[in-house]
Amino acid sequence: MENTYERYSRQMLFQPIGESGQKKLSDQKVLVIGVGALGTVLSNHLVRAGVGMVRIVDRDYVEQSNLQRQMLFDEEDVAKHLPKAIAAKEKLKRINSDVEVDAIVCDASIENIDSLMDGVDLVLDGTDNFKTRFLLNDACFKKGIPFAYGGAVSARGMSALFIPGETPCLRCFIDHGETQGQTCDTIGVISPIVDIVASYQVVEAMKYLVGDKKALRNTLRTFDLWGNHQYDMKMTKAKEGCPTCQKKEYPALHASGDLITTLCGRETVQIQREHKIDLNEWSERLERVAEVKKTPFLLRVQLTEGEKFVLFPDGRVLIQGTEDIARAKSLYSKYIGD
Repeated sequence: MENTYERYSRQMLFQPIGESGQKKLSDQKVLVIGVGALGTVLSNHLVRAGVGMVRIVDRDYVEQSNLQRQMLFDEEDVAKHLPKAIAAKEKLKRINSDVEVDAIVCDASIENIDSLMDGVDLVLDGTDNFKTRFLLNDACFKKGIPFAYGGAVSARGMSALFIPGETPCLRCFIDHGETQGQTCDTIGVISPIVDIVASYQVVEAMKYLVGDKKALRNTLRTFDLWGNHQYDMKMTKAKEGCPTCQKKEYPALHASGDLITTLCGRETVQIQREHKIDLNEWSERLERVAEVKKTPFLLRVQLTEGEKFVLFPDGRVLIQGTEDIARAKSLYSKYIGD
């Protein structure tokens, strides 16, 4: 307990948390989906605050372009081609060894979302696409778990805490057909907007986790740091006929899974194999025809055609250097075969 007082003394001096709130935080389990720009800030705050268990999930690995805004990564992580979840866990455990950090390298999907959410008290959105956000929204409302949404692009941000049975859901504010458009990879992003959005997400999450519901903001907040404006939309009434929080149909949980996905703005196509990948086996197969670099977590393959493959043990293959699905499938068929 002495160590607890020393580590969290300033946080416990904050009256809305105090000693009882700190004990509540230590008993909570949260899930962060996506450990990129938002997710690294989210998990950093949660671990430093002393949340008992933080489960982090990400499908990607650390790249040079991440370092401008993804606070838990460094140049050594890039050189090692570490998966983001693994690199983040290593940093987080050095920050607070008392917190359980569960790192999972995978793509959140219909097939695994139940197991990823197993036992957690709250889910935080660190993703960069609305397909996954609607999946989280629907899964959370079906299971009755609060969902802390956040999004950042350019100098603009949005955040809200959606609580099943108490507030409307994400679909009540953002229609699925309105989510295509600008991304960090097409129009850029500045680091401060990421920090602020994630901080808004975490502070609402902390209010909920310590039981101070009267302090919850209960709005969908949008703001532009560069343009100096902010707007709060009150979460008072659900959208009539909402398929998630009104009809309880949860459409994202019934959508057909995409085996082939274009990762917008990144010149990358992802293909999900039905079978897992043995990195040692595939390293031996491909090193005869391409330049191969293997880590314990993934296999990088430089093709003679110019594109790159990244193979993950869970069956995912990234074809980097093209957004042409036909081209990606052709290369996949040529080198992988099934």
